[in-house]
Order: sequence, then C-alpha cells, then structure tokens
Amino acid sequence: MRVDAFDFDLPDALIADRPARPRDAARMLVVGDALLDRIVRDLPSLLAPGDVVVVNDTRVIPARLFVKRGEAKVELLLHKRVAPGLWLAFARPAKKLKPGDRLSLGEASLLVAEKQEAGEVVINFEATDAEVMALLSRHGHIPLPPYIKRADTPEDASDYQTLFARKDGAVAAPTAGLHFTPALRDAVAARGIPILTVTLHVGAGTFLPVKVDDTDDHPMHAEWGEVTAETADKVNMARAAGGRLLAIGTTCVRLLESAASIGGRLEPFTGETDIFITPGYAFRLVDRMLTNFHLPRSTLFMLVSAFAGLERMKAAYAHAIGERYRFYSYGDASLLERAS
Repeated sequence: MRVDAFDFDLPDALIADRPARPRDAARMLVVGDALLDRIVRDLPSLLAPGDVVVVNDTRVIPARLFVKRGEAKVELLLHKRVAPGLWLAFARPAKKLKPGDRLSLGEASLLVAEKQEAGEVVINFEATDAEVMALLSRHGHIPLPPYIKRADTPEDASDYQTLFARKDGAVAAPTAGLHFTPALRDAVAARGIPILTVTLHVGAGTFLPVKVDDTDDHPMHAEWGEVTAETADKVNMARAAGGRLLAIGTTCVRLLESAASIGGRLEPFTGETDIFITPGYAFRLVDRMLTNFHLPRSTLFMLVSAFAGLERMKAAYAHAIGERYRFYSYGDASLLERAS
C-alpha cells in the first residue's frame, strides 16, 4: 500500500510538549459509527461488565547518554539490549566512532564493540545488567521523542512513565497508558473490569520514519515482549463469556495480536515481535483500543487505520485537528472501535 495514503497536515502548535494535569483530564475522541468528544475520565462509563483491559507494564529507562570520546562529545540513544551488558544504540555523530573506541560516561568507560549501518553501534558496558541500570540512573536522560523539541526535565522522569510501569527496558513510553491515574484505575476496577498486564519493551524504532514508498518495503523493528499464562487465561475466559478486550495502546495491540492464535485465543508468549499491521490485516483478538494521536506516514497511524478503517481515521484526525486536540506522546487520546 502506498505510504502517502497515510499523510496529513498537522499544525506544529498542536504537538503537546507537556501532559495534561491531571492525566485523566486529557480529551478523548471516541471513534465508532460517529465521533464523540469526551475526556479520558469518562472511559469507565464506556465499558461494560465482562470487558477486560490490558495495559503494558514496561518501564522507560534513562536511555539517552551524553558521552565523550576524548574531547569529542557524542550522544547515544540506547534502544535494544542484545545480551547482558550489551546494547544497540544510535550514535550522533556516528562518524566519530569506530570499533574499539573508549567512551567516558561519568566514572565509567564504555567500549564501542561494533559499528553498524545507519548510525548504529553496539555498546559494551562491561558490566552486569544491574550495574548498567544503576549507571543509567546516575547519568542517563529520559529519551523524549524527537518531536518534543526541548531538553528533558526532572518532571519528565515521572511524566513519561505510566502508572503501570514495572519492568525496565523501554526507550519510549507506551503513551496511551500515560492517561491513567490511580482514580481512573480504581474507577475501572469498581465496574468489575480487570486490568491485566503484558510487557512490550518499546524501542526507538517506533519513531523511525518510513522512508519507502510502499508499506511492503518497510523493514519493521523488533521489540521484546511477554504475555504470561495467567494473563492469557484471563483474557480468554473474558472473551469466551462475551466480554470485549480493550488494549491500552498500540504496543499492547501489536503484542496481543502477535500472541493470538488463528482461532482468536491468546497464547503465552515470550520473545521478539516485528509484526507490521497495515490495512487489510485481520485482527484476531483486540476489540477496542485506547491510543494517542500519531505522526503522519507512521507505522502507528497505519496500525490504527487498519483497526478502525483508513477513511474513518482520516475523518477522525481532521475532526481532532479542527477541534484543537493535542497530538503525540503527551497529547490527547482516542478510543477506537474495531471496524467490522
């Protein structure tokens, strides 16, 4: 499918660089047979007993590092753990680095173990995973998306984590989950609706531009995920009893659909997924999705267009732009019904 089918014009003024406060005060566009302007706090009233909600419990690590090679300054963005103490990273400027180089980060010395294409390097921390995390906590920065054009602040350390964040490994937040507050979580639970967790460690590839003309030619990034047997059993029981599955964010959708059987059952899953969902994909499991508003020509806008229908999503985004909804990671939300 042609990538330009997913293009649209967005005024820069609608790109949010701070979250709504409180988080559940963000606006929410309900996209179904009609478009309804609501707020995220209304979500529990749009759910029914028997439904089930699935969230991503990944935790964003301070993956942006400012290191030195001698006197030269280099920025690293860690984006994937490949082995204990070894991380793939985007380097800028990458031309200053070569295998065997030593980089200083505070009291630590890092090794450039390998140089790959497109500005990627393999960094060997020569440390255990626990020691790496401790080093990042001391010297790393929250990896805000590139369209938030400001430096990270101390507030971002909490603003860019979801209420459900438990497992270190993401370098981008599962942003639909950012809208949840303890009050919203409790209001969902008060309706007898369970909130279950899966883990997908979101990689920086989620922000990589699509540089090809046809979606068939786009190499999708892989991310590590896990669906436990307990979560799978509870989802399957809820859906067998007629409940609907609401996935909080595209990360949940990608993992749940990766772990779904042809018959529509959720299976336990541990490993990497590079699933690329575009219009024409037959969804096996997810009935509804809460998600933010995404970049034009992005794999995420392709996914939501596959889920709710391309023309419906174009109409929804035109409405959101006209009504001055806030876009992207710190922006407002949309609640999507799956197209029949």
